Amino acid sequence: MKREIHASVKDEQLIKKRRSQMIRGAVSLFKQKGFHRTTTREIAQASGFSIGTLYEYIRTKEDVLYLVCDSIYEEVSERLGRMDLDKGTLASLKIGISHYFKVMDDMQDEVLVMYQEAKALSPEALPYVLKKELEMVGMFEQLINCCVEKGELDIGKEHQQLLAHNIFVQGQMWGFRRWALKKAFSIDDYIKLQTDLLFSGIKGYQPQV
Repeated sequence: MKREIHASVKDEQLIKKRRSQMIRGAVSLFKQKGFHRTTTREIAQASGFSIGTLYEYIRTKEDVLYLVCDSIYEEVSERLGRMDLDKGTLASLKIGISHYFKVMDDMQDEVLVMYQEAKALSPEALPYVLKKELEMVGMFEQLINCCVEKGELDIGKEHQQLLAHNIFVQGQMWGFRRWALKKAFSIDDYIKLQTDLLFSGIKGYQPQV
């Protein structure tokens, strides 16, 4: 289940606004110093308010890291959720890949911090974050499976699952390897080339007899 982050403030709009400020401030600090070396006072300062105000919206520093992780998955879910996941065309799969890669570009700092620091989450919080990631992969599995059912692709269940994971990791790679990739490609170049590689592999696949 999604973890409930305590807030003493009751205004939902204000909670959303303040936590968004926290996420931006914390991501910058976690990226520079890491989760353990960053203090809640520094997070408050980077967020633009006092330490007292910070504790009106969270209870612990881990709460902030949890919010960072959750915000990534919420954004990916929202953008992919706008698509017709049951359309079952290669064109719709390509659009899904493009949407996802652009989320990874928009949130590349958050993605980097999440994978560097998610290990600091508690045993209660980490399973939820990992489950959310599998749900994102599952959205691509659904897209791919619809293409198979509509006759657009001819690959088995195991290959569908692995292809979904490959797409997911290639999107994240833009953040992990950006220090090298950005020297050679724009995000649009990266999307086109990775999609070409994925689809050339799919089209060239020959089921084993």
